[in-house]
Amino acid sequence: MKHDALTQILDALKLRGSVYFHTCFSPPWAVRVPAFGNVARFHMAMRGGCWLAVDGVDKPIRLATGDLAVIPHGAAHILSDEPGRPAAEVDEVVRQSGYTGEGALYYGGPDEELACKLFCGHFEFEEGSVHPLLDALPSVIHLPNTQTMNAFWLEAVMRFVASEVRAGQPGSEAIIHRLTEIIFIQVVRTFVDREGDRAGCLAAVLNPKLGRSMSKIHLAPEKPWTVESLAREAGMSRTVFADRFTNLVGMTPLAYVTHWRMERARRDIRETDLPLIDIAENIGYSSEAAFNRAFKRQFNQTPGQVRRQGASVPA
Repeated sequence: MKHDALTQILDALKLRGSVYFHTCFSPPWAVRVPAFGNVARFHMAMRGGCWLAVDGVDKPIRLATGDLAVIPHGAAHILSDEPGRPAAEVDEVVRQSGYTGEGALYYGGPDEELACKLFCGHFEFEEGSVHPLLDALPSVIHLPNTQTMNAFWLEAVMRFVASEVRAGQPGSEAIIHRLTEIIFIQVVRTFVDREGDRAGCLAAVLNPKLGRSMSKIHLAPEKPWTVESLAREAGMSRTVFADRFTNLVGMTPLAYVTHWRMERARRDIRETDLPLIDIAENIGYSSEAAFNRAFKRQFNQTPGQVRRQGASVPA
């Protein structure tokens, strides 16, 4: 059973990893990747280096061999051999190169000895997903090879994924998805280890005490949780628990209970045919009217509207 908070949250957000291609970019080159919602794009320098400039981030970042960069909120960004070089849109680069989806994506000059070989893809979340964990992710996460936990393991996984991309054998797609999801979890762990409490909700999720209380909420949202009962689950005093939880997560413990209940209800409304009153009772509401009010406060739509539309709830 899945009892840890991070696994439960990523399952609810429907984390899914994908790979675009591996590259062979030779100087001079610059590629612009457009913005895209609900994804965290990643690039790992397998050989050589390059510069990464992310929209909204003041300074470009130098990626060296073995470095991993994640752009959690799908912001537009430019990868280049030198900062400031005019960039071609990635779709145009793919078109010009004649890339068919097999092998490496070649672009730039003729000297492959100076080429930067990148491994590129994204981590995707369900459309409309809302959780403080996602809000806690910064504009860009740069993990230098020297700072990455189990750097050798991570590079080995990336190389194995690259080989699966090239081979295209039966089951390759499933292997690629699973391994890239593991990479995202490893990135979160390493980021929290490096940033500590500055990682906000991420730090709370991975904290043994706070994470235990969050896991209990996820497993049994229908329980009549109080700050006192959640503090007991965490093995902390009421005051210390409430202060630390609120400071890291960005909402009070009981606000988080409501948030998770509504997310659970949204999933059941969209994925099951259960009557709305049954869904309400499953998350601790005996009154459908109270459930409707709480749901509309969080999503600005009623449960009935979501079911009739059969569409994603806007974030």
